Amino acid sequence: MAGRINDDDVKAVRDAVPIDAVVSEYLQLRNAGGGNLKGLCPFHDEKSPSFHVSPAKGLYHCFGCQEGGDTVDFIMKLDHLSFAETIERLASQAGITLRYEEGGYTPGRQQGERTRLVEAHKAAAQFYVEQLDGPEAEIARKFLAERGFDQAAAQHFGVGYSPAGWDHLTRFLRGRGFSDQELVLSGLSQEGRRGPIDRFRGRLMWPIRDIAGEVVGFGARKLRDDDNGPKYLNTPETPLYRKSQVLYGIDLAKKEIAKTNRAVVVEGYTDVMACHLAGVTTAIATCGTSFGEGHIKILRRLLMDNAGSEVVFTFDGDAAGQKAALRAFEDDQKFAAETSIAITPGGMDPCDLRLAKGDAAVADLVEARTPLFEFALRHVVSRHNLDTTVGRAAALDEAAPIVANIKNSSIQHESAVQLAGMLGILDTQFVVKRVSQLARWARERGRDGGPDQGRQQQHRGRPQAAEQARSAPGPRGPALNLRSPAHRVERELLKLALQRPDLVSPAFDAYGADEFTAPPYAVVRQCIEDAGGTAAGAHDSAYVPRVREAAPDDTVRAMVTELAVEPLHTRRDPDEAYAGVQLVAVRLAAVNHRVTEIRGTLQRLGPRADPEHLAAVQNELWVLQQYGQSLRERGYAAL
Repeated sequence: MAGRINDDDVKAVRDAVPIDAVVSEYLQLRNAGGGNLKGLCPFHDEKSPSFHVSPAKGLYHCFGCQEGGDTVDFIMKLDHLSFAETIERLASQAGITLRYEEGGYTPGRQQGERTRLVEAHKAAAQFYVEQLDGPEAEIARKFLAERGFDQAAAQHFGVGYSPAGWDHLTRFLRGRGFSDQELVLSGLSQEGRRGPIDRFRGRLMWPIRDIAGEVVGFGARKLRDDDNGPKYLNTPETPLYRKSQVLYGIDLAKKEIAKTNRAVVVEGYTDVMACHLAGVTTAIATCGTSFGEGHIKILRRLLMDNAGSEVVFTFDGDAAGQKAALRAFEDDQKFAAETSIAITPGGMDPCDLRLAKGDAAVADLVEARTPLFEFALRHVVSRHNLDTTVGRAAALDEAAPIVANIKNSSIQHESAVQLAGMLGILDTQFVVKRVSQLARWARERGRDGGPDQGRQQQHRGRPQAAEQARSAPGPRGPALNLRSPAHRVERELLKLALQRPDLVSPAFDAYGADEFTAPPYAVVRQCIEDAGGTAAGAHDSAYVPRVREAAPDDTVRAMVTELAVEPLHTRRDPDEAYAGVQLVAVRLAAVNHRVTEIRGTLQRLGPRADPEHLAAVQNELWVLQQYGQSLRERGYAAL
């Protein structure tokens, strides 16, 4: 049975790897104020950033889909890893050697499946690189040289060579302790008549890395005429590799994509190499499949859906290239970014263009791009006979919806005018009005969306924490809106208690759970007490993790995370005065609530009540009224 990772090592890993550094490997983050960062959520599709990261607390929370947790939770959920696999990956990044209890550490037995497959690919990539220097790989080096790639270029992209024998890699990885089952599962080997053999043999090899930089697969190019396989052979679908969810070069391009708000999509491995070497370092490519939904999600997280961001597709000018461009245009509306197309001259791809005309020609190709919708318009119009009234009308019917879908209203108007010119329609305003009408109808359909869409939008607008309030200990009933004005102050005070315990301590620790009228908030208040209170957390980095551990279930734990990350409702840095306002407001609300209860009690007692009991109730009412008055007049000093 696999040993458990030592608890001290787990803590060391959590402390060693900052959450913002990990999250930034997957999406672009920008300042959200108050020391927090925000970006587009990787767990659901959204147009504006609601995914918040708190580096100080080591937590993240999405206020759209309610996913939240710490660094380990993020990796586990996004990459579908087990807890042990996640700790092992982060430990490897931090250079921490893990200790395993219950029998010690045995490589291969105690590491998670994904971690083992990643290590196998890492070893295979190094093996292929080393083989590129051997005599047999002369044909591979010649292939690279003929395409303008020297040894430094091959090293930069990790290009290698797979020997032509049956099982060179298989035997090498067996010697590293990998089992035949792992090698077949990874896609590096395949079943032969007498056991596993290498999947890739006698080919030029490109390592395919995920956005975090780990090798998850390979692309292999045929080199010899006696190779009966396809020109390009990729890793099959495996637990690591999904061709619809990987982009070649994304590990090298991601920082520049986020920085420049531009991505350039090319068609092949050598095209990515040529673009990067020519200075277009935002180039990426799909791996044996067309550009689709999974690839869009990767880019949207990096581009942040900024209005000024752009995706440039490069295609050959032949029929296949035009078909690919139109297929890309079908996904245009899935980007908030503008999409453009760069048609390579003379049917040359970027690699050929660099060879023929140099680096500057590749950069110029991208700069001379055309909006993708304009390309699609010209393609649609070209199918109709514009010399006839019927032909022009048919072309307008087909092209007008394309223009109506353009997101930018000013570009939409200019494109409608341009369309009128393409069609030879002199009444430009007729075309503009037609496009505007179609756009308005589309917006109205989007607002109405049918009964189901309305319900979905209503559900998305309601915090999940409110839906889950039923499951928290306390009175049951209709779901609470925990962001309503009635509960906002309680929420703000709890946020301060988690984010800035130094500002509310020790006063907060004297507050009873009954002072929080929303049952879920009362439970969070109890968790804070169980974790030692704000006095203990004022100077303790492990304070919030302790509060999360004290939560009775995942629902409360998620709420603690949410409150620890959610921005405070102040434009300035919170100070003691701001904290005092929240403390007073919560206490005053509790006092007013109790005053209302006592008045109800007095009314029920009536004139025949026991005089001693009546006097006691009246005295409590007087004391509370005086205390409430003092709170209103003196504020924090009256607590």
